[in-house]
This record gives sequence, C-alpha cells and structure tokens, in this order.
Amino acid sequence: MNTDPIADYLTRIRNAIRAKHRVVEIPASNIKKEITKVLFDKGFIQNYKFDETGPQGSIKIALKYNPVTKQPAIVDLQRVSRPGLRQYKGATDIPRILNGLGVAIVSTSKGVMTDKEARTLNVGGEVLCYVY
Repeated sequence: MNTDPIADYLTRIRNAIRAKHRVVEIPASNIKKEITKVLFDKGFIQNYKFDETGPQGSIKIALKYNPVTKQPAIVDLQRVSRPGLRQYKGATDIPRILNGLGVAIVSTSKGVMTDKEARTLNVGGEVLCYVY
C-alpha cells in the first residue's frame, strides 16, 4: 500500500529522467491523469497515453529531452503538500516558481491547474507540486 500516490508518481518520473529513460509507466488515478495533462500542456513531457486495462489502469509518459544536448525538459519535481502536512494557498498567496519559469500545480475546486491559471480564475487550493 502506498501512503502518498502523488509523491510516488513524481518519484517515478524523477528516477526515469535520471536513468535517461524515454518512457515511464505509472499506476493511474484521476489526480495523476490531471497532473499528466498539465505537464503535457506546459511542455514538460512529450506525450502520454492512458491505458485502462486491469482494475486500476496505467499511464505511459514519454519524457521530453533536448535533441541536441540530451538535457531533460524537467529539471526538478518537488512535492509540496503531503499527507502529513497539507499546504493550502489562496489565489494571491500561490507562489511563483523561478520567477514564472517553473510551474506550481494546484488542485482547486475548479480542477487541477497551474499557478498562473489559478491566479487568473482567482481560486486557491492545495499546492501539489513544483515543476521546473
């Protein structure tokens, strides 16, 4: 049993990037699917596919690397809100990551979105992770 599935999701991506893998497979859940969509929309991953076989299903993520330097698009993934200490922020208190170069993924009442989208919609929520 896993106590923090989002931390496990981020760790699998982090480990795959360090091992220079092209594709990583992760057990699926609704919040992980939404985080994957945000990462794809912001250009941090190359592609993704939801596989619905089995009781839980899985997510296959194609990681993105620079074709010339072979550097990964994701430099770091940090889990912010965790089961032992949840981090909730209002719309005005959501932090900017690397002066706007990074993304904070926020779970709001209007769905999972980036920090910039949450500020424009003027909604706060739980800050899940930082990606840059």
